Amino acid sequence: MSPPPRTPASARSAAAIQGVLHHIGENLNQPLTLSELAALTGLSMWRFATVFRQQVGVAPHRYICRLRLERAQALMRDGMPAATAASEAGFYDQSHLSRHFKNVFGMTPGQYMVTATRQPQAAC
Repeated sequence: MSPPPRTPASARSAAAIQGVLHHIGENLNQPLTLSELAALTGLSMWRFATVFRQQVGVAPHRYICRLRLERAQALMRDGMPAATAASEAGFYDQSHLSRHFKNVFGMTPGQYMVTATRQPQAAC
């Protein structure tokens, strides 16, 4: 038996997800819970997670984590220490950042900082 076809999100749900995306961007360095985000839309947590995934393409947690990683990466590229960048980007601590950073980018934040601060050498 095949699963029932997915129904597209209503226009109201789509607008609600856009509001959530804005809220996430504005509060990235704060703890964000699924129940809090769902409450912003008026949907149940389960329906919110489904609609979010349909609209954005990934689960809410993965979306938030990726935004935090990109923010931490930019801060470190600008010379901010990894521990400070972790806090500014919304991670609990440096080890939390390091674990996710290595899974996504294949290197630790320390390794990234070494490669990001290297000046390109002139070709001979």
